[in-house]
Amino acid sequence: MKITAAEVNKLRKHTGAGMMDCKKALVECEGDFEKAVDYLRKKGQKVAAKRADRESTEGVVIAKAEGNYGVVVMVNCETDFVAKNDDFVSYVNSIADLAIANKAKSADELKALDLNGRTVEDSITDQTGVIGEKIELGAFEVLEAEQVTAYIHQGNRLATVLGLNKAGFDAVAKDLAMQVAAMAPLAVDQNGIAADVIEREKEIGMDQARQEGKPENLLEKIAMGKLNKFFKENTLINQDFIKDGKKSVKQYLADSDKDLNVTEFKRVMLASK
Repeated sequence: MKITAAEVNKLRKHTGAGMMDCKKALVECEGDFEKAVDYLRKKGQKVAAKRADRESTEGVVIAKAEGNYGVVVMVNCETDFVAKNDDFVSYVNSIADLAIANKAKSADELKALDLNGRTVEDSITDQTGVIGEKIELGAFEVLEAEQVTAYIHQGNRLATVLGLNKAGFDAVAKDLAMQVAAMAPLAVDQNGIAADVIEREKEIGMDQARQEGKPENLLEKIAMGKLNKFFKENTLINQDFIKDGKKSVKQYLADSDKDLNVTEFKRVMLASK
């Protein structure tokens, strides 16, 4: 039977599959649109099963914020060729937009949302069939605060969201979201550093001092000095402000408003090549 270009285009727009795949599906299903949709979905499931053991270390990271809510979404694929494809970037943006619109609280909640008539989870499986690579939701982070700002680093490999305890400080929030991207702090302040990490850093500091031949009665004091340096380098408010190294982030916040604080941040990055 003859399949028209209009029918193929309609199926392509509905499923995102390639023109040739859509034409083949319509031919196989004798022009039945719904059966052709199911045909392509089953193909996606088959490809996903075949590629389940593949590594999807490339991908796209998108951050978005609206009012007091923000998200970071990472969708992984196998190659940077796919990651740099405009359609794939647009697809990840559509998932982030959906999360914002519905204020999804978790990855499971996001996966269950409707995206063009399919759950996000099923849609990702469909994309595996369309693209021919393993596609998966690699990360989903949510942040809520009085003001939330998003930052996406060039290339869509790294993105952050940052929350402030007060609204109306757009420039400050943007500066600090960029600081989080550039300086990769572990926490807002030392209270956010896990106790086992602190203890490990303290032990390392004491061991280093001991190996340097320092007196035993000074080891703990020396280790605490090293620990304070660790806090300065790895906690956001104690880091040097990247736009003015003469002041800390804490001082930068105080210069803007004495009661202004960072409540939380999220940072998602693709694994380094």
